[in-house]
Amino acid sequence: MRIRTGDTYDPRVIAMLDHHVATARAQTAPGSAHALDLSGLRAPDIAFWTGWDGETLVAVGALKTLSADHGEVKSMHTLQVARRRGFAGQMLGHLIAEARARGLKRLSLETGSWDYFKPAHALYRAHGFVPCGPFDGYVEDPNSVFLTLDLTGR
Repeated sequence: MRIRTGDTYDPRVIAMLDHHVATARAQTAPGSAHALDLSGLRAPDIAFWTGWDGETLVAVGALKTLSADHGEVKSMHTLQVARRRGFAGQMLGHLIAEARARGLKRLSLETGSWDYFKPAHALYRAHGFVPCGPFDGYVEDPNSVFLTLDLTGR
């Protein structure tokens, strides 16, 4: 997979992100979905990447800067037909490397608690993320799982 800076005006990217937001909201209780829409991904505190298998868009991922030492994984999504081929792990690895390169000490995320999100839980845990409490304005919610990764190497 080739990872490059994402173009949120590319129709292929827009289609994948629209699907991601619609699917996440359909699989989460009302008021508990936190997937960013296009305007959210265009915010200045967001860095966004796309993953390509040849000319096919297969994955997206974003890094939100929360503070000088804390970032958040946002908008992780892999094309349904491209799953189980390692693309999500490659994108997550890229986000982790970018967070470290930016000097962040911690990388956190919020994802759904429902069965639909279990593959995501496994992916994040395989990369060293551990449960944590809500962060950056999130609140305790039975529909959310909060995870964090210490990037300091301790």
